[in-house]
Amino acid sequence: MKTKLALKDYLFIGPMLFGLFFGAGNLIFPVHLGQEAGAHVFIANLGFIVTGVGLPFLGIIVMGVSENDGLIELADRIHHTYALFFTFLLTLTIGPLFSIPRLATTAFEIGIAPFLSKNNQGIVLPVFSIMFFLFVWFFSKNPSRLLDYVGKFLNPLFLFFLAILLVLAFIHPLGSISSAPIGEAYRQDAFFKGFTDGYNTLDALVSFLFAVVIISTIR
Repeated sequence: MKTKLALKDYLFIGPMLFGLFFGAGNLIFPVHLGQEAGAHVFIANLGFIVTGVGLPFLGIIVMGVSENDGLIELADRIHHTYALFFTFLLTLTIGPLFSIPRLATTAFEIGIAPFLSKNNQGIVLPVFSIMFFLFVWFFSKNPSRLLDYVGKFLNPLFLFFLAILLVLAFIHPLGSISSAPIGEAYRQDAFFKGFTDGYNTLDALVSFLFAVVIISTIR
């Protein structure tokens, strides 16, 4: 029997999706794009949206319509060896090789580092990282509770402060977009540079695994 969602479920699952995908990469690459693209920011932003929003959304849809319980089961349609190899590489990429290290360092650089001297940052960072991932482990022990933790509490609070930041940025801009200097990387092929930046958030890759969590929560 298929689960029928009520309106309140959609209102919680939607913010949960945003909260899951809005990670360190979404703080790093969009800000860098805005700073460097200058007058080409709208063209670069289109490229970013394709890989930073479109592909993750497509990944969620693929896992949903496939009715598979996991990525290995989905990739098994090609070949079992391929499924194991692909899942192994994907887990390394969105885990210890790229995503996990930048999660703690981004949170540290934004929230803690500005209040510390350069000499103390190297000492505090390991301690902060341990505490950070202990909290992550605690809140992720039960994937089905992510709807409560992220969708109901953390994400609404985050969206509130993000809205304040965006409103103030529009009310008190630093200058005109049309006259903003264009960085070297965005002078030629700004769309494709934005396309690459969107992919580097790794949201397209992680969407397959997040889909499993989302489907589990809905069930």
